[in-house]
Amino acid sequence: MGSIFNLFAALAIFISCLGLYGLSAFMAQQRTKEIGVRKVLGASVFNIVYLLSTGFTRLIIIAMAIAIPLSWFAINSWLQSFAYHIEVGWMVFALAPLAALFIAWMTVSYESIKAAVTNPVKSLRTE
Repeated sequence: MGSIFNLFAALAIFISCLGLYGLSAFMAQQRTKEIGVRKVLGASVFNIVYLLSTGFTRLIIIAMAIAIPLSWFAINSWLQSFAYHIEVGWMVFALAPLAALFIAWMTVSYESIKAAVTNPVKSLRTE
């Protein structure tokens, strides 16, 4: 049963990464002119990646701020119904958001770096 749950959890993470990648690719495509102008004016690759990743990071932090207290309350109230209950450590609530941020950054960074290293002349010439 545990291996089936692990398989479906990995599948859910993979599907969410595909959605996040598609969203980051769409945003990079929508902002090609802005990225081109910023590169011409001297923006570095790090600045472009930061520009494209900031929106996703903010959304993940907001989701964590909502999910951590709710999950802590739900887990503690559920575990209190057992005769031999355990305490859930703070490591679970620290590692899960960090893992979510890491996975999101890895997913978004590929498309952001690809958009940041493209030639700005190609994006500005189309207009």
